[in-house]
Amino acid sequence: MSVRWRPIAVVLLVVLAGCAGAPVPDVGTDSPPADLDSPPADPDGVDPDDPADTAWTVTVVRVVDGDTMEVEFPNGEVDTVRLLGVDTPETSAESTSPGEFEGIPETDAGRAHLRAWGLEASTFAESELAGEEVTVVAGGDRRGGYGRLLAVVYVDGEDFNERLLTEGYARLYDTEFAKRDAYAAAEADARERGVGIWGFDESG
Repeated sequence: MSVRWRPIAVVLLVVLAGCAGAPVPDVGTDSPPADLDSPPADPDGVDPDDPADTAWTVTVVRVVDGDTMEVEFPNGEVDTVRLLGVDTPETSAESTSPGEFEGIPETDAGRAHLRAWGLEASTFAESELAGEEVTVVAGGDRRGGYGRLLAVVYVDGEDFNERLLTEGYARLYDTEFAKRDAYAAAEADARERGVGIWGFDESG
């Protein structure tokens, strides 16, 4: 479609949506596609009746690491998703930051431990998500510093972000979001059990 016809198309979409009583799709070039599916039933903080909270059924086409992936929307558009509220360790020794993971020392052993669990998290995400159809839920078009869509990913109705915390693959990325308290509790439980990244043993 040529640029000069785009405003006319947008006006037609607004008129048609208004006549049908349906929400107007977001046609901004910086937003994910507007082929929206219904959000999961009350997924703890996402309001299905709030137009700012949107959900898409997408296919994971590439897992970048434990908390980042590329997904393909029904219209063929590909976008990068950064899992909201969680942070898995980096997979290179130079990039690991023990100071971000409470209880992991700033030593070679601490960095090696985190790097190993960064690789474990990537492998886990690859096995669970690669090629799978998942539901991505975002509060509008909320993006991080690198332009990645910040979202909660549901696999067969299960919150994958929270699962990373529960199984010790990630720490809570402490920012403001609806599920923060639930995620903090999941991390606290994993730390108490000493699973995953929280199972560091200085002697080992």
